[in-house]
Amino acid sequence: MKKKKKGSTSPIYAIGLVFLLFSILRPIFSLGRLGVAALLAAIVYGIVRAVTGSGKEKEPPVQTQKQPQQTAAQQAARKPEPEQPKYPPAVQAIIDEGARAHSELQRLYAVIPDLSVKHKIQEIISVSDKIVEDAIHDPSDVPQIKKFLDYYLPTTIKLLNAYDRMGSQGIEGENISNTMRSISEMLDTAIDAYRKLLDGLFANQAMDIETDIAVMNTLMQREGLSGQGNQFATGARGAGGTA
Repeated sequence: MKKKKKGSTSPIYAIGLVFLLFSILRPIFSLGRLGVAALLAAIVYGIVRAVTGSGKEKEPPVQTQKQPQQTAAQQAARKPEPEQPKYPPAVQAIIDEGARAHSELQRLYAVIPDLSVKHKIQEIISVSDKIVEDAIHDPSDVPQIKKFLDYYLPTTIKLLNAYDRMGSQGIEGENISNTMRSISEMLDTAIDAYRKLLDGLFANQAMDIETDIAVMNTLMQREGLSGQGNQFATGARGAGGTA
């Protein structure tokens, strides 16, 4: 329990002093003088109390309670969970690897000054992005695309990095020039090969589409909905003739 702080005794002593002085100067032998002495004592008491602040306890300042700092675990719990892959793991792996290759090709495009090589890199980026995107539409193509991402595209990037290193030497030697020329020619071959790969990835889809078209044509012919055998058109003409 908190102990109450006692007020100052100065006002009490002041009352006693007033009565003492009053009795010395004018002895109190009547009720009138006693009343005057009491009035003076009350006035002095009030003045002394006001000056000394007696009887008023100063309230301690209100301390605002600080909010406890959140722990790292609590902060982590508040953070939204990372987005889960939208696609099956095999397809997502293709997309992630394709994104890394795309980023590296973009870097090489930015640092290699030769305009013809830049154009070839841009074409490789366009075709390779489409190859990677095919995994989303046709997951059965994942094994072929994975082979492309595991060997062909990384080898192309490796050669482009070699081209960049040789070009940055600032030396026009026979070995450097011949190697850079060979890499540039290889890029043309790679672009053609990647285009063929992309076209081949659509073989299954093309076959499925052709099958759907053949089945649909057969059904329409069977129901008389194609060509001159359209029963709806014949019925309409017949109704018009009888009218």
